[in-house]
Amino acid sequence: GMSNGTDGMRYSLVSREVIADSIETVCGAQYYDGLIAVPGCDKNMPGSLIAMGRLNRPSIMVYGGTIAPGRYKGRDLNIVSAFEALGEKIAGKIDENEFKQIVKCSCPGPGACGGMYTANTMAAAIEAMGMSLPYSSSNPAISEEKKNECLEAGKYIRLLLEKDIKPRDIMTRKAFENAITIVIALGGSTNAVLHLLAMARSVEVELSIDDFQALSDQVPLIADFKPSGKYLMEDLHKRGGVPAVMKYLLKKGLLHGECLTVTGKTVAENLAEIPDLDFETQDIIHPLERPLKPTGHLQILYGNLAERGSVAKISGKEGERFEGPARVFDGEKDLIAGISNGRVKAGDVVVIQNEGPKGAPGMPEMLKPTSAIIGAGLGNKVALITDGRFSGGTHGFVVGHITPESYEGGLIGLVQDDDVIEIDAVNNRIELKVSDEEITRRRSSWVQPPLKAKNGILYKYAKLVKDASHGCVTDE
Repeated sequence: GMSNGTDGMRYSLVSREVIADSIETVCGAQYYDGLIAVPGCDKNMPGSLIAMGRLNRPSIMVYGGTIAPGRYKGRDLNIVSAFEALGEKIAGKIDENEFKQIVKCSCPGPGACGGMYTANTMAAAIEAMGMSLPYSSSNPAISEEKKNECLEAGKYIRLLLEKDIKPRDIMTRKAFENAITIVIALGGSTNAVLHLLAMARSVEVELSIDDFQALSDQVPLIADFKPSGKYLMEDLHKRGGVPAVMKYLLKKGLLHGECLTVTGKTVAENLAEIPDLDFETQDIIHPLERPLKPTGHLQILYGNLAERGSVAKISGKEGERFEGPARVFDGEKDLIAGISNGRVKAGDVVVIQNEGPKGAPGMPEMLKPTSAIIGAGLGNKVALITDGRFSGGTHGFVVGHITPESYEGGLIGLVQDDDVIEIDAVNNRIELKVSDEEITRRRSSWVQPPLKAKNGILYKYAKLVKDASHGCVTDE
């Protein structure tokens, strides 16, 4: 998160592969009998699971836990509060001192970002998949429950070793469907698409972006979490945690209860004694009959701008259709300047080019520009599309993971200012409203640029990485 808006963010998604490769290397070289991983943030959770899948030795993930909320002037803060405060400062809504105080108070201690951002999303997905113990994803970082979970992990890794239960016994196709279902129900991060695709490949499970759409059509959004809602993961912890949500979804027929987990029991057996959600005393989780959105917030869009797919995050609050003139920026730094100088206006479709896995390289996340847009009061007035990705803290009308990316000659790289772009999340289409003749003319003059990285890990990544619709894996 600290690297957002800087060149350091190019290393973020790359670090998932570094983590997976490092764990695989050490455990393979030392021939570990089993593995307990204790990751705490966005990339190290999927990185750990990818390594577990490759190694296929008894394994458990213990999530490091979620952070407590910060406080300033009587209101709860979280990491995204700091980024949105930048937009408020740019718009003149707050002064420099107020901005610094918000930044200072946003993260009061240990733990991963507190809303339904990427860390908590992946923790919940991995718990639903069965690769962590019940309550792992919602136990706060600083809690007795988290300490006890760490002790319990030792007991259960021994059980897994004794029964020879391996990750590929747990990480089945149905387990991935459970993970996707919980991500959609909780309003999780778009990054879950990338990470679950990569995790599935590590255990040779067939999974595609279209599977996310199929489940999004069936599973409603029922959780009122930040960034688009009100609550943090710690709030759910106090009301029954992720197991209570899973039990509710299981009762409604939306989870596969027969899937094996790291307890040696099935999902249904783990949830049998879990207290039910109480819809009278909490409004974090809504009943299926009164969802926040009747279908999932993750939508897979295709069209001439995304021939191989893209991922939209549509909570419903921002509407489901958007059409407007393109405002084109070469990377996120260019956009930050554009927000500051007033180039971005209500009604625009902001286009950030050249931020894909090969072209950036590293497919950096666009938290700083999207937060600046929100803070500047344009959150419901503009759309943003990119071949990069988004932070789990991003909200608004956003479409990312556009493939093919700019570097590969994707149409997103040929968009020009004032071209009309139509985004239709009802019919799952994203189209550049320019004639075929004009598109052909632009393609004829396009020349692939050289890679920005000339050596080192970013160069290796750019040469090896698959596109976003295939999880940005590097070992195929």
